[in-house]
Amino acid sequence: MTGLLASGWKFDPNRHGTWAVAGTMIVLLFVLPVLEDPLLLLQVRYYVSMIILALSMAFIWGFGGIMCFGQSMFFGLGGYAYAIAVGNIGESTAPFFLSMIIPAIFAAILGYFMFFGRLNDVYVAVITLAVTLALYYFINSTSGDEYKIGKARLMGFNGISSIRKFNWPGDPKSFLTANELFYFSMGLLLATYLGLKVLLGSKFGRVVVAVKENELRAELLGYDVRAYKLAVFVIGAAIAGLAGCLSINYKNFISPNAFHLALAAQIIMWVLVGGVGTLFGPIVGCVVLLYVSFILGTGAASGGGMNTYFIFGLIVMIFVLVIPQGIVPTIRDWREQIGRYRRMIGGGLLSLSDQLPAGHGEGMRNLAERLIGVMKSESGPAPGAGTKG
Repeated sequence: MTGLLASGWKFDPNRHGTWAVAGTMIVLLFVLPVLEDPLLLLQVRYYVSMIILALSMAFIWGFGGIMCFGQSMFFGLGGYAYAIAVGNIGESTAPFFLSMIIPAIFAAILGYFMFFGRLNDVYVAVITLAVTLALYYFINSTSGDEYKIGKARLMGFNGISSIRKFNWPGDPKSFLTANELFYFSMGLLLATYLGLKVLLGSKFGRVVVAVKENELRAELLGYDVRAYKLAVFVIGAAIAGLAGCLSINYKNFISPNAFHLALAAQIIMWVLVGGVGTLFGPIVGCVVLLYVSFILGTGAASGGGMNTYFIFGLIVMIFVLVIPQGIVPTIRDWREQIGRYRRMIGGGLLSLSDQLPAGHGEGMRNLAERLIGVMKSESGPAPGAGTKG
């Protein structure tokens, strides 16, 4: 820890409501199982896996500045790595770690050629899109008996079903219960969120953001921007692989649709709607859009006659046009604007109270101090609120 502090490590626990988000997760962790609703816990586990996937994209794109269309690729690789490994080993501990290691290794190989080859952002987006498509069509065509790894068949477009759930480490016969799976999933989400917060608050994280803001300047300062981009790419791939592993344990099934471009596009939408450059924003965007998608899907299934994809695309388009910054940055800007108005009004009232005779301006001064008191610690003294004398 001392070494980190000496190297400029800085973690502000209050910045952008870190503890508020973490506290909400902890409350949900303990409250939801008390409700004794297995279906609710199952749905929350699905949302958790998708939120972790959204966080992986938020880190790669929002902070690393890498437009990647391959998060669904890493999601699928993580899921298939777990399914194949657990089918051969018969125990979930090693497959759980392999679900993160395999996507990370694949990202390291792919990223090496992209970033050390000095490809610009457009080519990176195109290459990740092309590789995702290639893997999707390849997995789709592996339905024959000859396509197997060890004892596990890939099953092609039919997908792999009846995948073993998580068990307690070292005890293959002791599977986690529904409540234990919920605790484990929520714990991983909390660890992922706080881990990314700590990483972004470290020297490494600040260099990553500096590379995103001005790559040439960071390079002139002596930082190897290629290595930093590669590290961000690999970490994001590992997190996406973890999401794929959790998704499998939600439905005990995986198919080539895990690599589908529809999912890759949805991940980008989650980050856009929630707010690029934040971690909390993509969480909000993911939950909102998944819920909207669920409502639209329910309406279509009940004979509503609506085109789900058209309505969903229209909603996303309106979001992007009306609040292009995203939900969380827009709310933060509104709060700051309200704070500025409060300080302006409070400063004016303080100046006016100073002009009144002694004893006549106390009520006005108390009102002004209440108006600006909340914002005083963040923005300094209010306009016109200088010291007397």
